Amino acid sequence: MSFLDHLEVLRWHLVRISIAILITGIGVFIAKDFFIDFVLLGPRRPDFVTYRIFCDVSVQLGLEGIFCFTEPPFELLNTKMAGQFTTHILVAFLGGFVLSFPYAVFEFWRFISPGLNKTEKSSSRGVVFSASILFFLGVGFGYYLIAPLSIQFLGSYTISDEIVNRIDLTSFIKTVTSVTLSSGLLFELPVIVYFLSKAGILTPGWMKSYRRHAIIIVLILSAIITPPDILSQVLVSIPVVILYELSIGISRRQEAKRLKKDKAL
Repeated sequence: MSFLDHLEVLRWHLVRISIAILITGIGVFIAKDFFIDFVLLGPRRPDFVTYRIFCDVSVQLGLEGIFCFTEPPFELLNTKMAGQFTTHILVAFLGGFVLSFPYAVFEFWRFISPGLNKTEKSSSRGVVFSASILFFLGVGFGYYLIAPLSIQFLGSYTISDEIVNRIDLTSFIKTVTSVTLSSGLLFELPVIVYFLSKAGILTPGWMKSYRRHAIIIVLILSAIITPPDILSQVLVSIPVVILYELSIGISRRQEAKRLKKDKAL
C-alpha cells in the first residue's frame, strides 16, 4: 500500500472511533443525572467513599478525625449564560472518550497489526486488554485519590475569614476531569515503552541511564496536570515512577527477545 492508502485506512479507523465516542457521548448526555450529580460532583460531597475511608483511618490513628468532613468545602455557581449547557456538552464528550477508550485502542491495533508478522502478533496478544486496564486504573486513581484530596485542600483553603469560596462550575469540572484523564493517560507508560522497545527505539540501558531525567520529567508533568498543591503532585508522581521502573523490566524483556531473534537469523 502507498502512503496515501495508509492514510485512507487510518482515516476510516478514526471515523469509527469518532462514531463510538459520539454514540457513548450521547448516552452520557442523556444520563446526566448519574454522570454529573453522582460521578463528577461526587468528590465534593462529604460522604464520598475516599473521605469516609480517610476519616476512619484518621480516627483509628488517634488523629481526631482530621479527614472527617461534615459539609462541602465550597459552593458551586455558574457565572455564564451558557455555562451549564457547555459543561453538559463537555462532560458528554469526555465521558464518551473514557467509555470508548478500549474500542479506540482496538481500532488503532487493527491499523497496526497488518504490518506485524505472526510472531509479533502472537507476542502482542492482549495489548488492547492491557492498555484498557491500565487506563481505567489511572482514571480510578485520579478520580478516587487525587481529585478528592485536591478539591478538599484547594476548596477549603482560605487566606481570610472574610473571604468565602464560591467556585465556578467550569473550574470545578475541568479540575476533576483533567486530573482524572491525565492520570489515565500517564498509566499508559508501560504500553508505550513496550512498543518502542519492540521497535528497538528504547533500550533498558538508556532508560536506566536517564532515570534521573525521567523522574524530573515526571515531576514536571505531575505539576502540570494536577492542581497547585504538593500533595497531589507527589501522589501522582509515585505510581508513575513505579510504572517507569516496571517499564524498564518490560524493555529488558523485549530487548532479550529481539537479540535472540537476531541470533537465530
